[in-house]
This record gives sequence, C-alpha cells and structure tokens, in this order.
Amino acid sequence: MSLESDFFDASGAHRAAELGLTYLPGFALPFEPLLLAAIRQVATAAPFRQMLTPGGQRMSAAMTNCGEVGWVTDRKGYRYDRLDPETERPWPPLPESCGRLAELAAAAAGFGGFRPDVCLINRYEPGARMSLHQDRDERDFSAPIVSVSLGLGAAFLFGGLKRSERPHRLPLTHGDVLVWGGARRLAYHGIAPVADGSHPTVGRMRLNLTMRKAL
Repeated sequence: MSLESDFFDASGAHRAAELGLTYLPGFALPFEPLLLAAIRQVATAAPFRQMLTPGGQRMSAAMTNCGEVGWVTDRKGYRYDRLDPETERPWPPLPESCGRLAELAAAAAGFGGFRPDVCLINRYEPGARMSLHQDRDERDFSAPIVSVSLGLGAAFLFGGLKRSERPHRLPLTHGDVLVWGGARRLAYHGIAPVADGSHPTVGRMRLNLTMRKAL
C-alpha cells in the first residue's frame, strides 16, 4: 500500500474533521474575482520565483508573498523576512480580500479573532508538488493556518506530527478552503504532483494562498 493511498470519502468534511482539519468546499468562490485581482497585483510588485532550499534544491512550485513579512528559503535556511530578497523592498501589503476571507474561514473552523499578517502564494504548474513539511517558522503556534485553493485541482496530503505517519489525501478543487490549528497545527502536510489540465478562469495552473500569523 502506498504511503499516500488513504483517501478521504466523497463528502470529505466529516473525515477531515476526524483528523483535526476543517474542510470548507467552495468557501472562497464569492471572493474569486477579488482574490485573482489581488494575486496579480502582488505578483506585479513581487514576482513569482522558484526558491532554493537550504540543501540547494529548487522548489517545483513558484512562490511570492504579501503582508508584514514574507517566507523565504535559500542556502541560509527557512525564515520570514520583511524585505523581498529579489527587489530589496518590503513585500506588498496583505490585500483586504485575503485577510477578510481568512478571518471568516478561521471563525467557521472555531478560531475566532484570527488576524493574519502574511499570505504565502504558491503557483503550481502541472507536475509541481510540495513535499511533506511542517509550518513551524511562525513565532506563535496558537494561530491557525488558512489555505485557499484556486485553479487546477490537487490532492492535499495531511499527515501526523511525525513525517513517518501515513498522510491522508483530500482532493481539492477551485474555491476550497482548509483550516487547521490547535493540536494539529504542526501536522505534516503537502501537495501531490498536480495533474495537467486547464481551469476556465485560472488557466493551466493551481494557485494556493496560505494565510498565517507569523509575528
């Protein structure tokens, strides 16, 4: 059996809840035009780029950031930085639409009062993936992670607090939102390789926004 073969059922939400993950299918759809416009604006000021890991591997997903700080990786390690290393300017401000969506989704998941200060934006072209990892560069683990999917579908991998634990798979489509925190805040998670295709609005890519409280 593959380490990634345990699928969520068709409804998804109940199974996700059992794992400490809130699955909100289509929750971001009312925000779609605002989110896509915001991503274009952010990427104009801070272009997408494929960053290097500390080990020298180039990430398959391209990334940019907005908010008070931005997440970066290079030979020096993983960290948040107030300046975009490519432009040497502050990252673009967090768009109001991103912050508002994150607050509503977090509240729906039981995390009232969440106020993100950063949004990581990943662009997955067909074949791109994200290996299992923990989001542990933030200062305060009491705040949740809010993840928004736009464009091509993908399989979200959600595991345990150890990398060796078998991850479960949740198929994500355009507009789906995930929220996790509390005891599951440091769960390993990732994205399986994105299949080729074309979304009528976004095109031949998947866009993922993750809102966090980094500072």
